[in-house]
Amino acid sequence: MTKVFKRIYTYNFLLPAAIVYTVIFIVPTVMSFFFSLTRWTLFKWDFIGLENFKTFFQEPSLSIGFKNTLIYAAVTCGLKVVAGLLLGVFLTGKIRTKDYLRSVVFFPVLVSTIAVGIAFGMMMHPTTGLINTTLALFGIEGPDWLGDTRIALLSVAAVDVWKGVGLATVIYIAGILAIPEEYSEALQIDGGNAWNKFWNITVPLSRPAANAVIILAFIGGLRSFDLIWAMTKGGPGFATDVIASIIYKQYQGGFYGLATAGNVILFLFVTAIVYPLSRYLTRKEVDL
Repeated sequence: MTKVFKRIYTYNFLLPAAIVYTVIFIVPTVMSFFFSLTRWTLFKWDFIGLENFKTFFQEPSLSIGFKNTLIYAAVTCGLKVVAGLLLGVFLTGKIRTKDYLRSVVFFPVLVSTIAVGIAFGMMMHPTTGLINTTLALFGIEGPDWLGDTRIALLSVAAVDVWKGVGLATVIYIAGILAIPEEYSEALQIDGGNAWNKFWNITVPLSRPAANAVIILAFIGGLRSFDLIWAMTKGGPGFATDVIASIIYKQYQGGFYGLATAGNVILFLFVTAIVYPLSRYLTRKEVDL
């Protein structure tokens, strides 16, 4: 009887979190799956089965959206991982202003994504933007950053990296500071230099931090919408359209059931990529 009471007593502490998780995540997820099978408005719904999914996969720009989503996620994730590691190493070094610089690097994370998108959209204007105006002072003709279909997606990705690398840096800093000093001392005794320390100690022992950055950055890239919409609205043409922007356009058109089906597909798409990636990285971390 005492064991049962202790078990109930323990579960009572988990109950508030379980209720919040159920209300905020489980219930909306189940409702989304249900309404993806309907044609609905704010006042009524009609069950239509898998018709929304069939229609969504017939979307002309969907293949471009999937391709752009994967490219965008891979580019932003890769750059955040590399830049975050380099900044993390730099900001854990012996520099006087590292506390101030850490704040500067992290500051863009706190700024509104829409505000960043609008600001950089103005700065990347081909004729009056700050970037091309500055390049013109050095005799360089800047491209149409957001109007050229060849570089528009990469231009937005660069802004995404600028805004999000601060979070990656903070995670790396925590991982690097957790590495025991004994490894560095042993390396110094063996005559190792800064490169040896970086490659043989920092990189392998900060792998848990790197794994966290990879997962968070990749999920963010696959789900990205607000920055892209603020800067290009999916244009020019379909050059920067991602799955999330296609879904939003369907909401704008009043096709709520179709857009909900798109959200379900996006959820499954992200899960199908991130779950095995997370398992793989976790297994590598354990093997280390």
